[in-house]
Amino acid sequence: MKNFLKENWFLLITALFLVGALGSWPYGYYQLLRWIVCGVGAYSAYKAYELGRTGWAWTFGVITILFNPILPFYMQRETWQVIDIVATVPFLVFPFVKK
Repeated sequence: MKNFLKENWFLLITALFLVGALGSWPYGYYQLLRWIVCGVGAYSAYKAYELGRTGWAWTFGVITILFNPILPFYMQRETWQVIDIVATVPFLVFPFVKK
């Protein structure tokens, strides 16, 4: 368990940030969320590709594009809430299937 957390803490924290986005926060939280999800998504896409998991690599690649902070997508809050929930799933599931 200790090794699992050591290897996957960033995925789990990202999932927590995504679930936290369902609350009502200042705009700065959502800007930070974009940077975190984009960075961890890009790294996870790389790791998935490295492991030969192309489906996971594409999944994280799409998440990275959606949450990129440089050229952001603007959508209504309700739409983002659905995307946040859907995007949480890969960050929670990938640590269990990546080996």
